[in-house]
Amino acid sequence: MSYHWNFASVFDNWWALAIGVIGTLKLFVVCLVIGMSVGLIIGLGRRSSIRPVRWLSTAFVEFFRNTPVLVQILWFYYALPILAPIEVSPFLAAILGISLNSAAYSAEIFRGGIQSIEPGQWEAARALGMTWLQCMRRIILPQSIRRVIPSLTNRGVEIFKMSTLASVVAYVELLQQGKLIASLNFNPLEVYTVIAAIFLIILYPIVRVTYAVERRLARSD
Repeated sequence: MSYHWNFASVFDNWWALAIGVIGTLKLFVVCLVIGMSVGLIIGLGRRSSIRPVRWLSTAFVEFFRNTPVLVQILWFYYALPILAPIEVSPFLAAILGISLNSAAYSAEIFRGGIQSIEPGQWEAARALGMTWLQCMRRIILPQSIRRVIPSLTNRGVEIFKMSTLASVVAYVELLQQGKLIASLNFNPLEVYTVIAAIFLIILYPIVRVTYAVERRLARSD
């Protein structure tokens, strides 16, 4: 049986897709900043010599890394208002779920980067009288971040794609808008094909830029 593709109804609703792209980009930027920032803090906590800090950081990573993001978003949206007297919007639930999950993975990326630095550099910094914080800020972190840029790039791409999970709580992003168009015009194949193309158009240039940054950093070493 042949299928007759018809993208006209999709392009006729370009404004709905544009609204979805804006919602996706807003969610992506917020989750990227929070996920990477919290991930760095948790990653440093995993390397802390203070045992309770190390235990709490490990518990955070294991919990959010080993539970599904979709379940986390649903829990924050439906269960958190029951436990705490706060109103959780779809946007906030998506931010909490995606950001904290990404923070757990980012923490392991940062931890691996820190561990890759040779012990001799720590010893040299201590010999110069640097504190742990000074050594981390001036010597260890700059080098470790350069080494984990490829992994952080992959994490950023995953965050962008995970934004589609926000549709489960009816947050207005690209997939949610696509579902609306598909339900009105009965053309899910065309709609999801266009959505996939939009994701590719947005993500591919970003990935190419990060490749260029990696090559530049490699030449400067």
